[in-house]
Amino acid sequence: MKLNKIFKWGMVALIVISIAILVWGTVVGFQANDGFATDVFLNWAYIMVGLAVVSWVVIGLIVSAVNDPKSLLRLGIVLVGAAALCLVAYLLAPANPAVGREGLDTQATLKLTDTLLNLTYFCGGGAIVAIIVGEIRMAIANRK
Repeated sequence: MKLNKIFKWGMVALIVISIAILVWGTVVGFQANDGFATDVFLNWAYIMVGLAVVSWVVIGLIVSAVNDPKSLLRLGIVLVGAAALCLVAYLLAPANPAVGREGLDTQATLKLTDTLLNLTYFCGGGAIVAIIVGEIRMAIANRK
């Protein structure tokens, strides 16, 4: 019961901080001060994504270990699959500069940007395939 309260108040604190940063960025203007507000906003987004991933992995490990130790293998397979997908996206990233921005970005930045774009394409395509396959499976299951 006490753990639920900690999670609840932790989530409330994160939401309040997020709203405060959003309001602050809107008031000062995201382009003012050389984009400082934008940097703060993006850094907070990185922190939130990091917290979500770490929470997913840690809570997933704990729940899996307690409920079904064999499910740790499935979680490991998912993590290895996600890492492999990231590696493929990285290897396919060309790191070409955007038109009009030649010489402004480092090679590492270009590689990271292209990797994230590739991951977005893969995930979007996977979502579309999952929707289509799910609809086909439902149509077959409802036919019987």
